[in-house]
Amino acid sequence: MVTRQQDSEAAPYVATLGKCLLVYICILILAGLQFVIAYQHVAVTATLFRMLAVAIIEAGLAVVFFMHLGSENRTLVTWIAVVTLFVLAAMQYSWTDSFRTERDAAPSYRSSSNQGEASQ
Repeated sequence: MVTRQQDSEAAPYVATLGKCLLVYICILILAGLQFVIAYQHVAVTATLFRMLAVAIIEAGLAVVFFMHLGSENRTLVTWIAVVTLFVLAAMQYSWTDSFRTERDAAPSYRSSSNQGEASQ
C-alpha cells in the first residue's frame, strides 16, 4: 500500500535548473573575485574586509538558495540567525584564555588553597 504524504505546513519550494545554475555561476564569480582581491597589493586590513564581505555574500547565496532558507518560514529563519549569532558569540569566550596561554602568562585567578599559603 502506497501512502501519500500530505503537505501540512511545508513551504513550497520551486527551483528551476536555470535559477540554480545562475546562483552557482554567481558563486563561482565571487570565488574568482576573491582571488583577484588576494593578489592586489593593498593593506592587509583592506584585503581582510574585502574578502570577508565577498565571503558573506557567497555564504548568503548558498544558504538562501541551496539550503532553501529563502522559502522557509520567517520565524524559523530568524531563530536560526539568533542561535547562530549566539554560538559565534559563545565561541569568542575562549579567546582571552588562549592569548594568555600563548604568552605563558600566569592565570589571573588563584585557588583557595594557594591563597591560604600566600597569606602565611
